[in-house]
Parts: sequence; C-alpha cells; structure tokens
Amino acid sequence: MSSTRKVAIITGSATGVGAAAAIMLAERGCNVVINYTRSESEARETAKQCEMKGAETLVIQGDVAEESSCQAMAKAANDKWGRIDYLINNAAKTKFNPYENLDGLTGDDFLAIYKVNVVGAYQMVRAVAPFMKKQGHGAIVNNSSIGGITGIASSMAYAASKAALNMLTQSLSLVLGPEIRINAVAPGAIQTRWLQGGMTPEQYQAFLVNAAAMVPLQVVPTAEQIAETLVWFLEGASVVTGEVLMVDAGLHCGRLPPSSSAKSTWDTVKK
Repeated sequence: MSSTRKVAIITGSATGVGAAAAIMLAERGCNVVINYTRSESEARETAKQCEMKGAETLVIQGDVAEESSCQAMAKAANDKWGRIDYLINNAAKTKFNPYENLDGLTGDDFLAIYKVNVVGAYQMVRAVAPFMKKQGHGAIVNNSSIGGITGIASSMAYAASKAALNMLTQSLSLVLGPEIRINAVAPGAIQTRWLQGGMTPEQYQAFLVNAAAMVPLQVVPTAEQIAETLVWFLEGASVVTGEVLMVDAGLHCGRLPPSSSAKSTWDTVKK
C-alpha cells in the first residue's frame, strides 16, 4: 500500500519530546510510528491524539538497542504505507549519578547507555536508509543533548554518549547524502518526566526555578518547544546536514550569576 501522506518513525515517542513531535507531525499531515519500550498505555494515548489530527498510526513495542527491533519498525512502516520519509531518534537511556561518585557508574552502565543512545540510533538509521535512498529523499534528526557539548549532564556516561551521537550525526551526513539529510538537536534541561525521574518533586520545582534564572532566555523549554526544532529539521532546513543545533535557552553561552532567591533553590537541590 502506498500512502500520499508522508511517514515518520519516532523512537521513544510514548511521552515527552517524542510524543510532542509525533503529534506535531500528525498535525502537519504525516502518518506516524509510535515506539515504546515499557509505556504502552502512554504510547496508545499518544497514538490516539495523532489519529485525532487525521493521521494513521502504528504503535510498536521495541528496544532500539536490539537491531531486530529497529529492522522490524522500518519494515512495518514500509509494509503499511509504502514509504518512510522521516526518522527522529529520540529514544534514550541514562543513569542519574553525581560526577564525583565514580563508584556509582560502572562499565556496564556505560555499555547499556551507549547501546541505546548511540548504537540504537545507528541501527535505526541503517534500518530506514535503504527505503529513503530508494524513494530518493528522507530526513533524520537525532535528539542529542547539550551535555554532549558541555560535558554536564545526568551522568558522565550520558554526556559521553551524546558527544558520540553528535559525531555520529556528522559522520553519517557524509554517506547518506544527497538523498538523506541528517542533523541533531542538543537541548538543555526540558520540562519532562525524564528530568523528574532523577529528583523528588520538591527538587524538581526548585531546579526549574534555578535553571530558568541562570540562562539568557529565563525559561526551561517544554517538550513542545524542543519538538518544534526537531520537526523544522525534517520539514525545513533543506540544505542543512551534519549540523548539531543547541536548543537550550542560551545555556551554552554561560550561566548568569544566580540571584539570591535562585541560589537558595539551587542549594536545596544540591542537598
């Protein structure tokens, strides 16, 4: 079956940025593959919201760390709609660990994080590339992190994996063109369940206050705001490839001196 609507695969799209991007693409006329590992109910709710925008959906459970799951996702999309136009590599894994706690991060932790954040992204690119090449066009965007540039993130392993993803983006751009563009977005903190996973509710609220006070735009972006840039890389940016764009409210420019109120919330988080 061949679809006149474009088709997008978004990994890790049950919640957060992935879900926001899927809904946004549905609004713009795409059929979408919603991928999840554990959050089936949230994935089906995201699919329902996409369908309310007029999209057809596939909800597929699969871990991108497993090559068979990546190949199955690409095959299912092509079997159903006869095309794959877009891929967002959004699935990611971390382990929250203070940098000074070297004993809290093992070699196995590194391997598990790399297997999803780097190898998983590569495997998804390899799975969709033949379909995109055959049809003569395609666009891929990797959801990376400012941690891959500054080195500051939820853990050293996560930051290192995102640095590797940034270089992978550049390397793949050399071989995927001219048919396929590939770029990456590097957000800072985002208002999602992902960030909340490493904090208590009180710490999370304190973090948001402090984080907004210390960046030039005075805001912690929402999932929808990050999704806007992911979608722009897919639908626009027609002569851009191999780019890693920082979307972090200006965090990469340096931190503003904290006000007394922001400093007090930061002290709370550190405790």
